[in-house]
Amino acid sequence: MVRRASRNFSSLVAVCVALLLVAPAPASTAAPVPAIGVADRSGAGAEHHGPATTPAKVPVMIGSGGAVASVDADASQIGIDVLKAGGNAADAAIATAAALGVTEPYSAGIGGGGFLVYYDAASRTVRTIDGRETAPATFTDTRFTDGAGAALDFTSVVNSGLSVGVPGTPALWQRAAQVFGTRSLRDLLRPAELLAQRGFVVDETYAQQTRDNEARFRLFPETVRTFLPGGSVPAVGSTFRNPDMALAYRTLRLRGVDALYEGRLGEALVDAARRPRTAPGVDVYPGQITRGDLRQYRALLREPTRTTYRGLDVYGMPVPSSGGIAVGESLNLIEAYGAQTGQALSDVDRVQYLHRLAEATATAFADRNRWIGDVRNVPTRQLLSQRFADERACQLFDPAVAHPRPIPFGDPDGQYTGCAAAAGAAQTAAEEHGTTNLTVADRWGNVAEYTLTIEMTGGSGITVPGYGFLLNNELTDFDFVPLTAGVPDPNLPGPGKRPRSSMSPTIVLDGNRPVLALGSPGGATIITTVTQVLLGHLDRGLPLVEAIAAPRLSSRNGASSQAEPPIFTGPDGAALTTMGLVLSATPEIGAATAVRLLQGGRFEAAAETTRRGGGSAMVVKPD
Repeated sequence: MVRRASRNFSSLVAVCVALLLVAPAPASTAAPVPAIGVADRSGAGAEHHGPATTPAKVPVMIGSGGAVASVDADASQIGIDVLKAGGNAADAAIATAAALGVTEPYSAGIGGGGFLVYYDAASRTVRTIDGRETAPATFTDTRFTDGAGAALDFTSVVNSGLSVGVPGTPALWQRAAQVFGTRSLRDLLRPAELLAQRGFVVDETYAQQTRDNEARFRLFPETVRTFLPGGSVPAVGSTFRNPDMALAYRTLRLRGVDALYEGRLGEALVDAARRPRTAPGVDVYPGQITRGDLRQYRALLREPTRTTYRGLDVYGMPVPSSGGIAVGESLNLIEAYGAQTGQALSDVDRVQYLHRLAEATATAFADRNRWIGDVRNVPTRQLLSQRFADERACQLFDPAVAHPRPIPFGDPDGQYTGCAAAAGAAQTAAEEHGTTNLTVADRWGNVAEYTLTIEMTGGSGITVPGYGFLLNNELTDFDFVPLTAGVPDPNLPGPGKRPRSSMSPTIVLDGNRPVLALGSPGGATIITTVTQVLLGHLDRGLPLVEAIAAPRLSSRNGASSQAEPPIFTGPDGAALTTMGLVLSATPEIGAATAVRLLQGGRFEAAAETTRRGGGSAMVVKPD
């Protein structure tokens, strides 16, 4: 269902953004911004604007002036308004992300973290910002065990303060504004504050996500008060307002992100995590996060991962994300399969295409689980080596038969001599789910690909009293115990450590020119979704929106591979099953967004046609 505003929100935001972004700025130079008056928690000032409707969701739009793609029309429109008023891609990405914290509060927001991959047109370079959450300083590698070596119950940890990591999203916004942006964070958060105050119209996706989380939300009275108004799931078509979240944004705007990392907002966050307020008779694990942990947090600039595929440079997010490495290794494996068989992916039939996709991603996951985590000396260069992929393909790939799962991990030691035996068995890991993604490009050629999350849909279920946002359960992305007995596990918890992620914001360059940016939510399926969209567009010749809409398969080295209904119930699924791939049905995988940069300063923005209610693709000046 399309969200339509009950009042003139888009017009008001456009006016406000136009006022705050007076002059265009070509790159990452600071510009003074005049103060403007926007509604406070009482809604003052909003009465001057009459009723109208927001744009309908459309999955693809082509035009000039810049582009934004997200899952939500209100958020995309806010990003477009920033671009129209002269802001650059970083400015629009921050404003869009803040808006998604309002309309997608179960997937992202102030209480979470994320990763930004950014192409800076002035320097013609790709850089990244790591806003991943961190563990408390008191965490050890046995924190999620019962003292006898057994893992704690996963669900019990999720729905508790023990799962809450130090949020990185506000720090990432501040760092992105300072390093890449042209406007102050104070002004870029203003549209989200207004959106939280004025409200948005509930669609079926939002209502269903609330329904799915209702039982655990009821563990926490503040979450009931905030997200179950009147004690019930908001009805489709009703307007949902969150004045407490508006206050949180206003606090960040007026007092800066130090309000969270050193001030009263952080004090409220720590109290909510350490002493969760629960319903009568409900006990949950207390958190260990402290104000000292908040003060120590930093959003970090990191060098991106890079691999080449079909003559293009593919940039992604480095450790602690596994996304850049796993997507890159998957692409290298696809090239190795083509060399091994003498048939490129563009020339094989659909079943063989899906078979190669499944084998490549499952192999990459075997190596991911063994080697990638927030530890020293992750062998990134070797994992992204084409020679390593060639060896893995020689060891494991059969064009006629699926390799039994789990596929063993390889040894990225730099000594590749053909078909050396794989190193050892690999097991599957826990997966995050509550995530959203946005893609932005501006008229100067800057590109922002940003994936942000609070981990599970609904995070920990704990809402910060008085501030209306959910806390993450990101620490459950750590492995509770080693995945494989006797094998070092790089993703065990530790003091100040960042849990491994699957988020895969990706930017593709042809020479020094960006041609494509994409990403997706979906936990560990993010890696397979991004890989499949890339292959569908670059190899299979699908238009970008069709590559996003195509039925998905996700093989992550588990006992079974997930398949959406068109694959699972159709002839492709039957053929893959005959080849030995075990399939399980799932209604949908991921919710990608992308922007393609065309010649002549034009853009193609693309998003989902149906998944998660469909996405919202916009350009500044449609053709």
